[in-house]
Amino acid sequence: MLSALKSFFKSPFESAHERKKFSTLAVLFGITIGVYWLLRPLKDSVFITMIGSDYLPMVKMLSVIVIVPLILIYSKLVDRFSRHVLMYGLSTFYAILAIIFALLILNPVTGIDNTVADPSRFLGWTFYLFVESFGSIMIALFWSFVADTTTPEAAKRGYATIVMGAQVGGIAGPLGGLYLTKWLGTSYAILFGVVVLCFLPLAVYYYMNHATKDQMKGFHGETKKPLEGKKAETGFLEGLRLLLTKPYLLGIFIVVAFFEIIVTILDFHFKSLAGGSYIGHELGIFMFKYAIATNFVALVCVLAGVNKLGVKLGLGRTLMLLPIIVAIAMITLSFHTTLAFAFGIMVFCKGINYALNQPAKEQLYIPTTKETKYKAKAWIDMFGSRSSKGLGSVINGTKKALGANGFIWFSLIVSLGLIGIWLAAAVFLGKTHAQAIKEDRPVC
Repeated sequence: MLSALKSFFKSPFESAHERKKFSTLAVLFGITIGVYWLLRPLKDSVFITMIGSDYLPMVKMLSVIVIVPLILIYSKLVDRFSRHVLMYGLSTFYAILAIIFALLILNPVTGIDNTVADPSRFLGWTFYLFVESFGSIMIALFWSFVADTTTPEAAKRGYATIVMGAQVGGIAGPLGGLYLTKWLGTSYAILFGVVVLCFLPLAVYYYMNHATKDQMKGFHGETKKPLEGKKAETGFLEGLRLLLTKPYLLGIFIVVAFFEIIVTILDFHFKSLAGGSYIGHELGIFMFKYAIATNFVALVCVLAGVNKLGVKLGLGRTLMLLPIIVAIAMITLSFHTTLAFAFGIMVFCKGINYALNQPAKEQLYIPTTKETKYKAKAWIDMFGSRSSKGLGSVINGTKKALGANGFIWFSLIVSLGLIGIWLAAAVFLGKTHAQAIKEDRPVC
């Protein structure tokens, strides 16, 4: 691990400018992920305390409905504004909303101190959807921002650094939230997220003013300018059209969607067990510990050189690793349904996803057009991710009818079937990506 860290500072990069670019992007993404992982445990603790864990499948399905108009708004903003302007504007927008939610949650009647679970408590539903939208929009925008100004060769050298920054942020954010929740309460942890979010526009400003022209080159060596001026408008439905007509994009959709469906099932097992053991601020503290452990495992994987394993295996084989790991996790959890075991399974699967699968998946977008990077990617990352969680929640909703034991075996059979298709998609994507890079042409 130490040798991997040492080699990073020695540099796998081509130049000092390239190292500076990816280091800045790592800080930028670290802030984004730090805020998200600070808010994410709180959304679960607030919702379970105010509404109840039985309604988790319903709120995930509701997020699918909410995400459609958000994609519409996002697509229009992408057409109208420069990417760095969007980063400034959206970070400010989410900071203002977070302040409002913090004040409402601080209220002893409407807030988390009132531990009487009731589905009519509107605050629990809206705060959950607020955090889900932040994760969908800000993370999708960041990766599109990076893919448009990065060559395939530079991505192999630099994406691991970005992921390392994300995992540091993913540890620091919930760690700060953990102690603030212990000392002051949930609302002050949210306000801490607002303070951190304010550094995001500063990081974007620094990047815009210090990245050299040669470091803003994307696929084919063209100098991309996604951060200056306006993009040609392609329409809200262009991304959906591309997704439905291009097998390569459908393959990416499967990789994203099937992981989300299965992890939603795992997540429901885990949070139901957690909700039965903790409540209120204590549940928030437990979920912070889960967030810290997940990102710590991912960081250890990066420092241990897991990304080098991905380079040696190739993109296709790397994409095949996660479904195999998830299949083993599902089978194992079916025989050991305890909170401690579910905690370990979730931490391991999420950690491997963030350290290995996420950067591999994002490389798939490099040999694609601008319309694909921004419009189709928005549909896949936002609607695809949310709809998958909604479908996973439909499966979770069968628990009442099937009973606890029946649900465990039903979810296992469904998951293994999806994993088979997921593996086939990974093979196809690896071959198609390699051919496109070899021929120096966009896939779609």
